[in-house]
Amino acid sequence: MTIVEYIQQLSEDKLLYFALPIFFISMLVEYQFAKEKYHGKDTGVSLLMMVFSAIVEFIPKILAFVAFFYLYEMSPLKGIVQRQWWAWILLLLADDFAYYWFHRLNHEVRLFWAGHVPHHSSVHMNLGTALRQGVGERIHKFFFWMWIPLLGFDSLMMFTMMGVSLIYQFFVHTELVDKLPKPIELIFNTPSHHRVHHASNIRYLDCNHAGILIIWDRIFGTFSEELKDVDKPVYGLTVNIETFNPVKVATHEYTAIWNDVKRADKWSDKLNYIFNSPGWTHDGEDKRAKTLRKKMNL
Repeated sequence: MTIVEYIQQLSEDKLLYFALPIFFISMLVEYQFAKEKYHGKDTGVSLLMMVFSAIVEFIPKILAFVAFFYLYEMSPLKGIVQRQWWAWILLLLADDFAYYWFHRLNHEVRLFWAGHVPHHSSVHMNLGTALRQGVGERIHKFFFWMWIPLLGFDSLMMFTMMGVSLIYQFFVHTELVDKLPKPIELIFNTPSHHRVHHASNIRYLDCNHAGILIIWDRIFGTFSEELKDVDKPVYGLTVNIETFNPVKVATHEYTAIWNDVKRADKWSDKLNYIFNSPGWTHDGEDKRAKTLRKKMNL
């Protein structure tokens, strides 16, 4: 199959388009059971972030698809993996592993955080918040998946699995579902685990980066249990931006980085403001998540 034929098939990929009506119906159902979780302006910003992210992602997505195609063509495993049932299981593991590191570094590198932070800017946890996607992260996102086509997975398989992951993740953004049976909580990302991820409590900061499988957080030391009786999750940012201006929601952290870079004299400090973890500062209290947890013995 030629690259032109692949791109034509990509244009016919309707998975997320079919998912959108399900998303909105699910939001309406959740609203009927938890009206207090929804606020008009907040949900409006979430929908605008979804639109903004789709616009920003358009060109990077095409470029990534082409890059995946040529990397697959170079792979010694081309044509071997194909699309057997077991290949989809292996691809799920590979895709989820890539997503974990993409998501984790979005929290641990401030420049990446600036592109991801819109997703965390809501003080409410509901299915609408799932649509409040990071905008700037769309530019660097696909680099984390570049190794997968070299394993013999073609572009269409990869984009299908990425779509499946996004659909799954939509449904973990809710407070209506309490903890699930222990075997599920042990292996999969669940609403309970993802409430932790969206919480601004020091105990929970930069934890539970899972896409579909929570096993990566357990393996790499970023897992935190939801302890509602001890430390109920408080959603939003450590310092909330308190604005519904969609442009500010999408760009405020880039502005903050620029201001910090300008006030730093040393080049090493300027670079730290860009590439170190959020909360690092050269002239004040270190408010990085790991530092704060260490101070509180968490």
